[in-house]
Amino acid sequence: MSAYKYEDGIITDRLYTRFLVSNDHIEWAKFFEDEEAMQYFPSFVTSNKEPINPWVEKQLLRYKEKRYGLQALINKKTGEFIGQCGLLLQEIDGKQEVEVGYHIFKKYWGQGYAPEAAIAFINYGFENKLAPSVVSIIDVRNIQSQRVAQKNGLKQDKQTKWADLDVFIYRIDNPSH
Repeated sequence: MSAYKYEDGIITDRLYTRFLVSNDHIEWAKFFEDEEAMQYFPSFVTSNKEPINPWVEKQLLRYKEKRYGLQALINKKTGEFIGQCGLLLQEIDGKQEVEVGYHIFKKYWGQGYAPEAAIAFINYGFENKLAPSVVSIIDVRNIQSQRVAQKNGLKQDKQTKWADLDVFIYRIDNPSH
């Protein structure tokens, strides 16, 4: 992995990103109230009685500690906060990896926002030489997220335990490496 660089303001056809701010926990609380959206999260997230503020604060800490972090996804036309996506440093089977993570509010599911945002962050990671590959950590039951990964060219690399979940690790290699 090369020198640290992580910016917001990534622009796609329909979205732009911005770093999260503390007040985003108010809007993000809606995501945590949705059982279907939360069903594939590890228990360390779902068992927390107040996950909303710590979730946003964790991303702010990631930015500060230069460990990337999820960013707000904003619809360019409406200005609506539709979800989060970003790069994350994760430890998988004792190895540090760069993950692309994405979480979309349920009312926007099936509209192509997750793959659009995820590929923008994958490309950002590769263009800035942040890692030789990018992974997605996906619960084996989460077919929707597996489809997002596959749409963006990630291939199932292995199955493992991560946190308390049985997960597939999807991976895409940087073509310039």
